[in-house]
Amino acid sequence: MNNSIRVNCTKKNLKLIRDFVTEYLRALALSDILMNQIVLAVDEICANLIIHANHEDPKKYITLTVHQLKGQVKFEIADNGLAFERANYKEPNIQEHIRMGKKGGVGIALVNRIMDKVEFVSNGSQNICLLYKKIN
Repeated sequence: MNNSIRVNCTKKNLKLIRDFVTEYLRALALSDILMNQIVLAVDEICANLIIHANHEDPKKYITLTVHQLKGQVKFEIADNGLAFERANYKEPNIQEHIRMGKKGGVGIALVNRIMDKVEFVSNGSQNICLLYKKIN
């Protein structure tokens, strides 16, 4: 089973990523809810990388690789854009966002709730986001 996809940084490629993740997860026989949550989390990270880190530059690419580990699945999303400064990130108050009708800005907070572990590592010019989710 193909466990990697590389797309250039345009928003229209988010559908390719969602379809790729859905196909991969389908083989793992997860519940629809779990599957949808994982697809949403991966999509959110990829969207952030495409829009914020790479400014939707089609000459830039992101690569998503899925690894099946014992009892969990790991997503590795790599790009060469601006590194996400985790230290400077302040988690928004989601209730407040909803109350004010704000759209966006809750992506990472949402991903943190869905996934069991979220890591950002920079390795020279490459940035990697690692997402881990336990599956039965």
